[in-house]
Amino acid sequence: MATQHSRSAARLMMAPAVILLLGWMLVPLTMTLYFSFKKYLPLRGDSLANGLEWVGFENYVRFVSSSSFWPSIQTTLIIVGGVLFITVILGILLAILLDQPMWGQGVVRILVIAPFFVMPTVSALVWKNIFMDPVNGLLAHLWKFFGAEPVQWLSQASLPSIIMIVSWQWLPFATLILLTAIQSLDSEQLEAAEMDGAPVLKRFWFIVLPHLSRAITIVILIQTIFLLSIFAEIFVTTAGAFGTKTLTYLIFQRVLESQNVGLGSAGGVYAIILANIVAIFLMRIVGKNLDA
Repeated sequence: MATQHSRSAARLMMAPAVILLLGWMLVPLTMTLYFSFKKYLPLRGDSLANGLEWVGFENYVRFVSSSSFWPSIQTTLIIVGGVLFITVILGILLAILLDQPMWGQGVVRILVIAPFFVMPTVSALVWKNIFMDPVNGLLAHLWKFFGAEPVQWLSQASLPSIIMIVSWQWLPFATLILLTAIQSLDSEQLEAAEMDGAPVLKRFWFIVLPHLSRAITIVILIQTIFLLSIFAEIFVTTAGAFGTKTLTYLIFQRVLESQNVGLGSAGGVYAIILANIVAIFLMRIVGKNLDA
């Protein structure tokens, strides 16, 4: 049983890591809040030493009054929802498939998980130039083989294309988490249900799926945190055109246009607010599984 002395020693040893972590989070957040109330144009000669012009909530009003603000939030949520839907559904199916005994099972698992280790910029370039190119892309040749006209993926179906690219990157993560959860399932339950005559779908619905609920919750929460800040895939493929401008990309674009770091900081605060709203919503809806 831990004594008061041992608990104090443990807190003392953890203090440097806690202080470093708090500084890592709070310093950038504090600077973002500070700059959001300032007009800071470093590319035009402004410096921190000379002081910055105080503009109050002007940056916030200017950012939210942009005609692209609400469409960018809508686009962000559509991409997040689409990727979550695809990765969770296909992740469950792939996890069940990879759990079955097969020849070369280890190699197959590595190949399935490999896309997760590819840089977002690289994967976006591969999809853009090798798969989705309307002239020489693999999908264009496939369409021509069946006598159909090739699709201009990044202009005619831009949002589904972005969702497809990002889903390809995050599917291995979902599959890995769900596969681990499936392997922890007690096989005796499935065997008992099978002996009682329960069909495959009922075994999946009443035994496997409830067992995966916590893992699905973890996948949704972690992926949402990262998907809300999606940027590289859009920058490489569509550059925010054709209705693919997310909130993160809008912040980048506004900073480039105005050269005002304060305006971008205000957009960053809006992004933090959006992330917290989505996180609270998810914790209330699906986070209850973590307490089950």
